[in-house]
Amino acid sequence: MTVKECYEVMKGDYDDVMSRLRSDDRVKKFLLKVLDDPSFSQLCDAMAAKNADEAFRAAHTLKGVSKNLSLTGLAYSTSNLTEALRGKTELTDDIDPLFKKVKKDYALTMACIQML
Repeated sequence: MTVKECYEVMKGDYDDVMSRLRSDDRVKKFLLKVLDDPSFSQLCDAMAAKNADEAFRAAHTLKGVSKNLSLTGLAYSTSNLTEALRGKTELTDDIDPLFKKVKKDYALTMACIQML
């Protein structure tokens, strides 16, 4: 799978990331680093512990990583989750569907990156 094909499958913005990083090799280098980023596991742990503050921090970090690499699908879902968690002291019923969407988008993104 090429980097461009990967971006198409994971609903990313290939042209945007290329405008910043300028080569497939550089994009691939940074995408592979995402595989080791702890933000998603921190988000899962915080959600399991029902810790809204930590969940917000982890979702916000994952959103930043996603936006920096133009992983548009994941960035959109993490942005929605981040905003729903902003200022919360406890998890509410509206959070779970947003978290499920992040998990789905994250799984697709990681599967695509692993195929590079």
